[in-house]
Amino acid sequence: MRMIVARVGKPHGIRGEVTVDVRTDSPDERFVPGAVLYVVWPPPRTGTVPSARSGAPSSLTLVGARDHNGTLLLRIDGVDDRTAAEQLHGALLEADVSGSDDDEDAWYPAELIGLRVESADGEHLGEVVSLDPGAAQDLLGVRCLDGARRLVPFVSALVPVVDVAGGRIVVDARPGLLDDGAE
Repeated sequence: MRMIVARVGKPHGIRGEVTVDVRTDSPDERFVPGAVLYVVWPPPRTGTVPSARSGAPSSLTLVGARDHNGTLLLRIDGVDDRTAAEQLHGALLEADVSGSDDDEDAWYPAELIGLRVESADGEHLGEVVSLDPGAAQDLLGVRCLDGARRLVPFVSALVPVVDVAGGRIVVDARPGLLDDGAE
């Protein structure tokens, strides 16, 4: 299975290094020389020009990684100047991962997206459509039955059951969490 481990930011300097927004809990394992990462382009936002994609590789090999004042910089094989680095701006980088972590409370976004969202009494409330990184905790994106997209803090108090094998997530649907709270 592949998972997103970073988003490519702006080029750094003139020798082809790129900044990345890290999206993995284990950057020391993912960003090592020789690691192969896969390039995925996010869908363009409405009203914006998509990132440059022509000529961009579908996979790349890391030559090096270093910390620069709290920002991770990557050197990529074949990306030797600023112009080449600019072609990757905005790309998502995926890595191959094997199975789930040993942590029973750890899931990959791909395992959660598409799961049925239910209340504690089994009422169908919607479907998981995303897992978004948040400042304090991750947020589950839930498409409710009325079509609205709501964000649910992914904490055990609000999401007590994650049953990937059973295809469901139980959410403590307090008033205002998945609806407007009007009664």
